[in-house]
Amino acid sequence: MPSIFTKIVNGEIPCHKIAETDDYLAFLDVRPQTYGHTLCITKQEIDYIFDVDDELYAGLWLFAKIVAKGVKKAVPCKRVCIVVIGDEVPHTHVHLLPFNSMEDVTFSRGAKVNLSQEEMAALAEKIAAEVV
Repeated sequence: MPSIFTKIVNGEIPCHKIAETDDYLAFLDVRPQTYGHTLCITKQEIDYIFDVDDELYAGLWLFAKIVAKGVKKAVPCKRVCIVVIGDEVPHTHVHLLPFNSMEDVTFSRGAKVNLSQEEMAALAEKIAAEVV
């Protein structure tokens, strides 16, 4: 059964897209831990990040770096951190979290930030404009 991220890649489920290449996709997390919480995924469905072949793995980190710079420009924050947990969805992904303190990067059940679909769309557009 395809993961929810594969369904997003295939256009079966909508997302607030930030950036896309042939191999990767970045979009806002639907349960954001911080304002601007972004996911970067491989389009290829691979459950465990360390099972990703070297070229795709290295490319994911470069893609995340480019997206993180856009997030940092668009969202007021001290830094953008990167977190890999890998258990929530069986599809390789990294979290980009704008943060000002370590309290911002503690994951809890559910969203810490509640945004309307309109606010999510505007935020995704704002970040996407900064991704170069």
